[in-house]
Amino acid sequence: MTPTDFVPDWAKGIVWYQIFPERFWNGDPGNDPRLEDQAGAWPHDQEPPWQIHPWTSDWYELQPYERANGKSIWHNLQRRRYGGDLQGIIDRLDYLQELGVGALYLNPVFVAPSSHKYDGAAYHHVDPTFGPDPAGDRALMAQENPADPATWVWTAADRLLVSLIAEVHRRGMRIILDGVFNHMGITSWPFVDVQRRQQDSPYSDWFVIHAWDDAASDARFAYEGWAGVPELPELREDEGGIVAGPRDYIFAATRRWMDPDGDGDPSDGIDGWRLDVAFCVSHAFWRAWRQHVRAINPEAYLVGELFGEDEVLASYLQGDTFDAAMNYPFAYACFEYFIYQRHRIDASAFDRKLAELRAAYPACVAEVQQNLLGSHDSNRIGSHIVNRADANMRLWESYHQWSSGEKNPAYETRKPTADERRLHKLLMLFQMTYLGAPMVYYGDEAGMWGANDPCCRKPMVWPDLSYAPEATRPDGAPADAPDPVAFDQALFDLHRGLIHLRNNTPALRRGDFTAVLVDDASDVYAFRRQHQGQTVLVALNRSEETQEIRLPAGDASRYLDLLNGGQELLAQEGALTVELSPLWGRILLAA
Repeated sequence: MTPTDFVPDWAKGIVWYQIFPERFWNGDPGNDPRLEDQAGAWPHDQEPPWQIHPWTSDWYELQPYERANGKSIWHNLQRRRYGGDLQGIIDRLDYLQELGVGALYLNPVFVAPSSHKYDGAAYHHVDPTFGPDPAGDRALMAQENPADPATWVWTAADRLLVSLIAEVHRRGMRIILDGVFNHMGITSWPFVDVQRRQQDSPYSDWFVIHAWDDAASDARFAYEGWAGVPELPELREDEGGIVAGPRDYIFAATRRWMDPDGDGDPSDGIDGWRLDVAFCVSHAFWRAWRQHVRAINPEAYLVGELFGEDEVLASYLQGDTFDAAMNYPFAYACFEYFIYQRHRIDASAFDRKLAELRAAYPACVAEVQQNLLGSHDSNRIGSHIVNRADANMRLWESYHQWSSGEKNPAYETRKPTADERRLHKLLMLFQMTYLGAPMVYYGDEAGMWGANDPCCRKPMVWPDLSYAPEATRPDGAPADAPDPVAFDQALFDLHRGLIHLRNNTPALRRGDFTAVLVDDASDVYAFRRQHQGQTVLVALNRSEETQEIRLPAGDASRYLDLLNGGQELLAQEGALTVELSPLWGRILLAA
């Protein structure tokens, strides 16, 4: 029988922060990647000139070394490396602790030639350019048999990841890594052997091979790449899931990062996994893998990248596969209510959509869903607001085309205005007070903007750096007016304040959820969160007019406004009369 509460207790209501390592911070310029480290990655351009790209430069402006190759901005964006690394994350942990986040999700850190590293060359080593000794690491890795875990070595980059885990844990935070188990890269050690030895390779059954080289029939080696991308050869599955060879390798690599010293105590390992394109891998594999993971660490958190209708997602969230999903349907509903113009819904429809999401899964899942508003696979929140007239994120495939700076010339890549920032702040107010585990994509708290991939992956904007303004459009033409690029202290302060308020208010982090006012006429949405005797009322005014509302006070006669200076409100006849400023809200604690 499926247990009623199968998720880790520590993950309930926690605040996540997603880091794209290559773009977060260059903590060690001595390990910066070389041009040859890109071999095997799109756009397959190994021709100089090339250099580490200036961190603070104008995103769409081609640098002199790029202009020299005569290629487009979109070609050059894929060649760029900024030098972000694990030391950079360690260096900025104080910043993350000040922000108040409780858990980190890192996009892939394992060996791979691309900037995104979803084209893994191995699962059991950190990319050498993320550690302190790339040359030494490569020499060590060359000595082992990657198919035999008994020969695996610990490189300097591997050990730095273990140090990062220890630093995160020392601060009372958690950390999970990206598991990309549907496919590997064309530079992966088993695929390289298959290409070289064809049917004679001991790994010939690891991948989905359509044809082998055959001079007699003039056939050429052909294989299945994920989503048709040749750089991402898919691992083969049978009725039991991923076949035995890659499955055993994945299981061994999983144990390595969850229990690095192999002593049976997982406290020095990662706290779980985010699973890339999890919907592309069979349930049979995930069920077996979950048992393996939970045998290593019973409190490990597993979150899948899942898309589809509620019933599809629900099939992965019944206690035998994942604990949570990256909650894109939450983002869809939020944008439809708070942001969109043509596709905007009213408060009643918003409430229904949220209720449907909560009802689709076991109750414990709602507490740990990664409630995101942006990620490495979507345009930035700020740019979503700028382009809100025609947006519809729920139409995922067409949305990706529409929100691309390359494919949609009409997409606005400018900086959000002050009024547009008000909508961003209102979104944050809801995200940080709603049921679940909100996730912040790196830089959203700093006010970064950008179109979809690759423009949502700009280098992090830090308060201690001076940046060139964005004065160039995607087509290379000058912008109508340069947009200053700088850390948005006010937006950061709001994130920090809301996150700390959530962390210090049990009803906001762990409380139940009840809608108490859904008013389409005034465009007001209000709800109650309760936990162990603590009650909080949250009221949001989506309209651009001041609204006066009445909220049920319950048994409390006095409330304190935690958001707006601690103002005291007194109940009369079991109700609170509350004034809401335009595009803002209240967080009211029963005193």
